Amino acid sequence: MKAPTAGSRSGTTAPGTLYLVPAPLDFGCDSLVSLDRVMPTGTLEVAASLKHWICENAKSTRAYLKRIAENHPLCQPLQAMSLQELPHEVHKKGDHQGHFDARYLLQAAVDGENMGLVSEAGMPAVADPGSSVVRAAHDLEVNVVPLVGPVSLLLALAASGLNGQSFAFVGYLPSTPAERNQRIRELESLALKTGQTQLFIETPYRNQAMLQALLQTLQHNTRLATASGLTLAQAACHSDLAKNWKHRPWTVANTMPTVFAIGR
Repeated sequence: MKAPTAGSRSGTTAPGTLYLVPAPLDFGCDSLVSLDRVMPTGTLEVAASLKHWICENAKSTRAYLKRIAENHPLCQPLQAMSLQELPHEVHKKGDHQGHFDARYLLQAAVDGENMGLVSEAGMPAVADPGSSVVRAAHDLEVNVVPLVGPVSLLLALAASGLNGQSFAFVGYLPSTPAERNQRIRELESLALKTGQTQLFIETPYRNQAMLQALLQTLQHNTRLATASGLTLAQAACHSDLAKNWKHRPWTVANTMPTVFAIGR
């Protein structure tokens, strides 16, 4: 499919707006949070007004729109919505390196329609795919408007007691024990040397293994923080020196998304 260009819109039609629509953080969890507890009314109203979507997964996006429709009527029936999925390779490898040209997904916005970008949880393009779509929108002179909603990384950072003035999100750590432990040591060295908080995530079913690796690898006086199930009723945020964690009754569930952070 030929990608549109900034000058390819018909006549004098002004481009639409690309809204970055946050989603609740309960994706894949056993219980769902009430949307009005975690999402501003204004965000839900904008989402309900959109009929063109770019998404990580069409099935989960339809489920999200159904939840929105319970209190905010959608602008048209769900079956009539246009939902374009990001390619599978973008999910697996990410699209932050600039190798994926997403302009073809934005034809509706070039033609003057408003569009929504959504991922399965939290803010799209932050620890989730979508940055290629945002880049393409800017290249096509399409307005980009981020909407207010939960961002797990910032919530976890705020609850950690670690440095919130300088921090980095480093994604997933290696899954093999030796490589994972080496990466933990590298991040710990950086955190202790610079004072920069290091945040990372793990696939939920590996949470326990990650916690044990951290406790076995970190120096005693390195601070470790975890934030699990954020915004849910069973949310839990813990933070202490690594040496003290071993004497705490804390753990992390293998069923809930968790953000890990280390620093001083």
